[in-house]
Formats: sequence, C-alpha cells, structure tokens
Amino acid sequence: MRLETSVEFADQSLTRACGASRVPGNRVRLLKDAAENYPAWIEAIESAEKWIHFETYIIHEDEAGRHFADLLSAKAREGVKVRLIYDWVGSLGNASGKFWRKLTAAGVDVRSFNRPSLRSPFGWANRDHRKLLSVDGRIAYISGLCIGQQWVGYPDRSLEPWRDTGVEIEGPALADVERAFASTWAVAGKALSAREHRFATPEPGTCDVAVRIVASVPNVGSVYRIDQLITMLASKSIWLADAYFVGTAAYVQALRSAARSGVDVRLLMPGTNDVPIMRAISRAGLRSLLEAGVRVFEWNGSMMHAKTAVADGMWARVGSTNLNVASWLANWELDVVVEDQHFAKQMEAMFLDDLSHSTEIVLDKRRRPIAISTPRRRTIGGKGAGAGRTAAGVMRLSHALGAAITSRRELGPAEAVIMFWGAALLVTFSFIAVYWPRVVAFPAAILCAWIATSLVARALKLRRKRKH
Repeated sequence: MRLETSVEFADQSLTRACGASRVPGNRVRLLKDAAENYPAWIEAIESAEKWIHFETYIIHEDEAGRHFADLLSAKAREGVKVRLIYDWVGSLGNASGKFWRKLTAAGVDVRSFNRPSLRSPFGWANRDHRKLLSVDGRIAYISGLCIGQQWVGYPDRSLEPWRDTGVEIEGPALADVERAFASTWAVAGKALSAREHRFATPEPGTCDVAVRIVASVPNVGSVYRIDQLITMLASKSIWLADAYFVGTAAYVQALRSAARSGVDVRLLMPGTNDVPIMRAISRAGLRSLLEAGVRVFEWNGSMMHAKTAVADGMWARVGSTNLNVASWLANWELDVVVEDQHFAKQMEAMFLDDLSHSTEIVLDKRRRPIAISTPRRRTIGGKGAGAGRTAAGVMRLSHALGAAITSRRELGPAEAVIMFWGAALLVTFSFIAVYWPRVVAFPAAILCAWIATSLVARALKLRRKRKH
C-alpha cells in the first residue's frame, strides 16, 4: 500500500490512527530555528487585538524570556486577553515566583500545569510538553521551541543557538488549535467558554494546504500510532529528526522492516545533548537499526532540539513529540501533520541541509556504532529542561537492565554504558541503605502515606458520586 497511490485509504487510516481529521484550505509556513520563529511570534503578539493563547513547556527567566514577558504584559495592559500556561516541572528552577507574579500583576492570566498534588502522588509525571501560540484565532504557531536564550544563542561567547523547527498556520485548522489549547487550559483550572476560543475564517481561495492538528494526551498514543502507520505506508523515504530518541521495540522493528524493504530510512539526532546520559541511551539502541540499513546521523552543532518527520515527499510532521515513551504515552503534546508536496519538499531540503552539518554513524568491524571524527561546535546547556527526557532515559535504562537480568534478549556492545550506569546506581543505593537506612526508610514511609491518603480521597470522591 503506497501513500501516493492510496490517498483515500491513507486518509482514513491516518484519521483513525491519530484521532485528528484532515482539514483542507490552510496556509502553512515552515520556520527554522529561533531566528525565524521568534520574530514571527513577536509580530503576531504585537498585532493581537482580542486574545493571545500561549502554551509552552519552559519559559526561562533570561533575556529572551523577559522580552516575551514584557510583550505579553504590554498587550494585557492594552486590554488584550492574554492567557499563558507553562509546565510546572519544565519551568522549575528556570523562572522564579517573582517572574510569574510580575506577569499576573500586568493582567496576564497565568496557569501552572499539573503541580504536585496530595490527591495524585504521581500525577506530576504527566507533563504539558506542548509549544503553542495562537493569536485572535487567525494565526497560530506549533513547534518544538520553548522560550530561552539557548534557542537564540550567545554570539559574544561563541555559543550557537539550538537547532529547532516550527510551523505557522492560518486557516480553518485554527479551530482545532484553539480546542487543543482549551483542553489543557481546562486541566489547569476553570474551562474556557465556547465563545472564548473562536477562530477566524480565511479568505476563500487564499489557502490550499491540508493539515491535521494532533493534540496528544496521556495514555492515548495518537502520535505513536501515526508514526507506526507511516512506517507501514511509506514506499520511498522516511526521514526523522529527534532530540531524545528512545524508540520502543515495536517502533524500532517497524523502522527496520521499512529499511529492509527498500525504504530510505534516516534518523538525525543530537551529537551533543543537554541531558548528557541521553546520548549514550539513544546510541544503545542504534545497532539493530544500522544492521537493517537505517542511516543514522549526529548533528555537529549546538543542541539539535527539533522533532520532525517527512515521508515519501508528501507527508510531514512538526511539533513537540519526541520519539520516546514519555512523549508518545505520558505527556500532553501538540503536532501538526501537513499533507502537501510543496511543504514536504521544503522539509526534505531542510533535512538534507542539516545532514551536511552532521556526522553519519556506522558499524565498525566488531559491529559497534561509531562516528567519523568531526569537530563539534560549542553547545548551550539547558538547565532543568530534561525532565521528560530523563523519564525516557530511565525507561530505556530499566528495559536494558531488565533484559540483562532476565536474558530475554541479546544486548549490544553499545549497551555496556547503560550496564555500568545501572550497576553504579544499584551499588550507591545499597551503600546508602546499609549505612544510612533512615535515608531510604523515611522517604519510603512518606511516599506510602501519600499514596494511602490519595487512595482514601479518591475512594471518598467515588462514594459521593455513587450516592448522587
């Protein structure tokens, strides 16, 4: 079954897989890095007349973050309704309480997403990882970019900006964008009324691009299903860029099968990661991909933070979802799927340009993944930015350790690093448990009490519902 020859079948399959309908009649513009994204966002914010809906995983309290905060505050003072939602874990340690209070004092309606709660001890693990800006329901931006100086760079210190990708959208798909924002806004507090998330209708005939707005929620796996489906539908090429690749066994097998059937499968990852252990974790799963013919590249510049895909020169995805379980199944994510040959060709050209600044990973004589030695440019760290990526790394670590203990699968040489990390963690924990047992016992007791309190609270709530 081919994407280009089975449009009706592909449309039906994609709609059912991701739960998002194909919306024709839009205008879409591809934006590269903060150099193109931030100016477009700023122009849209400054032009706002009715409302601004801004949703992001992190806002750093630095030069870039303060600039956007000043813009939003100014529009709020003008009478524009400004709603801002940020993720509590993502922005923890990156912005102070004073920063948020200043925005609130200016009239910005600020909400923190999914703070820790006595009613849900582990609820904080599900994060709002979306990156969305919508203005007046007439223009919107979906991307992988948060707000921070590392996306801009530090020219005076020879630190280059992070590599990232976004999309500008105008058209009827704005209705789905506004609904996506309203859904997370309602999770964090009082829901918006229907009239508060309207969208503007574009002039007839001015836009002709079909898109899907895929708003993922925990445990549903909308993007996971669509990523799997594309590996089955694509007949020519699947080119992926991902910042924190930790593919599931099923997804890795799907990529392997596609490559073995003759599909040109390529994966671009960071050469330097803001979460250092992620590079070892991502590399640990590469051997089977390389053996199947998947071509893997590492970005030579600063952090490569983009989450994109393009297949068969006619289908593309841009957004916040990383290729790991935390993004696929645990977080609120937002991606735009574009079904347009012109846009896909732009994506392919951008991907090829990225590869010209990357190093290909190959297998050596002992079947170990190695890279050609290439000088790396200086990178900018992302303080506190790795909560979701760390969760994905912990999952890969636990899978590898479980496989080593149970011998349920053959481990590759690249996974030796994970074995050493696992052994070090276990030895450290054992040492603490023997010499300082209270350090282990007290947190365990508090956690058990917290879980018990949560269960009682939920039981009482369910009993009250039954009475009603």
